[in-house]
Amino acid sequence: MPVMDTSSAQPEKQPARAVTLTHPDRVYWPDVGITKAGLADYYTAVWPRIAPFIIDRPLALLRCPEGMEGPHFFQKNAWKGMNAHIVPLDDPMGDAAGHLIGIHELDGLMGLVQGATLEIHPWGASCRDWDHPDTLVMDLDPGEGVEWQAVITAAQEVRERLEASGLAAFVKTSGGKGLHVVAPLQPAADWDMAKTFSHTMAQAMAADSPDRFVATVSKAKRHGRILIDYLRNQRGATSVSPYSTRARTGAPVSMPVGWEELDTITGPAQFTVNNAMERLASLRTDPWKDFPAARQPITTAMLSRPGH
Repeated sequence: MPVMDTSSAQPEKQPARAVTLTHPDRVYWPDVGITKAGLADYYTAVWPRIAPFIIDRPLALLRCPEGMEGPHFFQKNAWKGMNAHIVPLDDPMGDAAGHLIGIHELDGLMGLVQGATLEIHPWGASCRDWDHPDTLVMDLDPGEGVEWQAVITAAQEVRERLEASGLAAFVKTSGGKGLHVVAPLQPAADWDMAKTFSHTMAQAMAADSPDRFVATVSKAKRHGRILIDYLRNQRGATSVSPYSTRARTGAPVSMPVGWEELDTITGPAQFTVNNAMERLASLRTDPWKDFPAARQPITTAMLSRPGH
């Protein structure tokens, strides 16, 4: 079975892990031979990069106890027997009987691996401020018949509209079908404002180019078009984290990329557990290094017609 080689990419000492994995040789991605231990090694290697996007915020998990080819289920609530490093969270507006899930450190992430988590989907807000998002995600989901270059062009248009509104824009592969354009926010606007802003932008793009874009999830309207999915930007919704693996063939990951390299990306699943560290080692700088400093608020003035 292939073994992920992280030695050249991460010469520095890796963080210590206190969580003991049971059945470390259990295969999670049979097609490429990635095991539970291999997944833990990958997440340990990328921990400094993934941590800001998954710690101290509610998480939804895609769990696959028998691996990628077995039964899948989403887990949003704490469960009996979960690892002690996974933290139960109390949503101030939620049901007191149903704890949500969070982590605070690497051992929490190892607890997720132990729990057969193959995808990590965080909220767009931290548990320090549940009701004011600090991240906006525009998910570009191509319908049948859409060429990959059209998805790249769509991402560039979303970037232009976000920047015209005063927000910064970063891009990552989804590891699934498309691209995610992500804006770091100051947690000032509430969820309603974030949803209104992103919905208005999606509608404007669909109105300006109805042959290219749709803003509704109806599959009947999506053939040959790209869905501008704004629904990640509402309370309780989630989106796959940067650097998260996906429960798909090849063990792809959702990889942050630079705008200048977007035209060289061959598809949404180009980066995988087996090649991610080689990619990261080859970078001169992290393409998302300015993400925290680039946070700007959504303002009332932005809501009328974003990007115009």
